[in-house]
Amino acid sequence: MSVYLDTSAVLAVLNPNDKFHLSAREQWQTLLESATLLVCSNYVLLETLALVQRRMGLDAVRTVIADVVPILQVEWVSPTEHWAAVQLWLSLNRRQVSLVDCVSFVQMRRLGIQEVFTFDPHFAEQGFTCLP
Repeated sequence: MSVYLDTSAVLAVLNPNDKFHLSAREQWQTLLESATLLVCSNYVLLETLALVQRRMGLDAVRTVIADVVPILQVEWVSPTEHWAAVQLWLSLNRRQVSLVDCVSFVQMRRLGIQEVFTFDPHFAEQGFTCLP
């Protein structure tokens, strides 16, 4: 089984002050124990590392690189996926939905992944099953 990993989930797992921290830690442990394949795009990884650096510092970035990145299947965004995501992003015409989100939607559909570990409601709006 594969689950897509969103930035919001990683941030919640790492930050004990995040309002979703406890449920994120439980879901993270469940995913790790079940040997679920965790998938994300290089855009999600870049966004995650940038936000971790800004909010928690470089030691937290090092932790993500050492402990999280090795267990991920990182899908590199192709030019075709990028432009499909741009078209989706513009067509949604919503300020709160990011290009990175739209790349995730495009990749999840291409890969046939239905479940996503996220706290972002936009994934459910797109028809995906959000964990937890």
